[in-house]
Amino acid sequence: MDQTERDKYLKGTTTVGIVCTDGVVIGADTRATAGTFIASTEVRKVWKIDNNLGMTIAGAVGDAQELIRVLKAQNEIYKMNENKPMSPKSASSLLSIILQQNKMMPFYVELIVAGLGENDEPQVYSLDPIGGYMSETKFYSTGSGSLTALGYLEEMYKKGMSTKDAIRGIARALTIAMKRDSATGNGMIIASITKSGYTEYTDKELEKFLNTK
Repeated sequence: MDQTERDKYLKGTTTVGIVCTDGVVIGADTRATAGTFIASTEVRKVWKIDNNLGMTIAGAVGDAQELIRVLKAQNEIYKMNENKPMSPKSASSLLSIILQQNKMMPFYVELIVAGLGENDEPQVYSLDPIGGYMSETKFYSTGSGSLTALGYLEEMYKKGMSTKDAIRGIARALTIAMKRDSATGNGMIIASITKSGYTEYTDKELEKFLNTK
């Protein structure tokens, strides 16, 4: 696969993760593209790994699904051994090792791993296709619509932001990205991870967030 093909796989979406005072929020659109063709309007790019842990995916669907399967299986093994689920840091470290080990035949993905770590600390990590990963202290976005989304997030993000504010912010960032990026569109899936667990929001609930100042 040449660089042009790789770029197509890596950029056809918008995903976002935000760190909040009481948890994290992740979200993404639901459109899948193959070049200029809209291949699907119902793609899931936000995934629950456990009550304290979730991730977003951008890139080749098959590669992303394999990593999700591996992470879910490893999380179950970790829980049996440690009596607790993996933290976002541990999950990101594991995925980084897998991606690095396969860098000669890489997984064509960009990932956001988010959730609650030790002492319920909100954590967001970004991962690139060859295993580089970084802790994001505020927010992060991937995909072809990320530049548009990041422009909005830079303006709206405030230290001490609650998950409710972040849900509204991600919904608006995705809406803006949909207006400017043809590979982002159709619908959105947004989830929060707090001490109460992993929660996904319905279209009606997201509409209320969008219409609230």
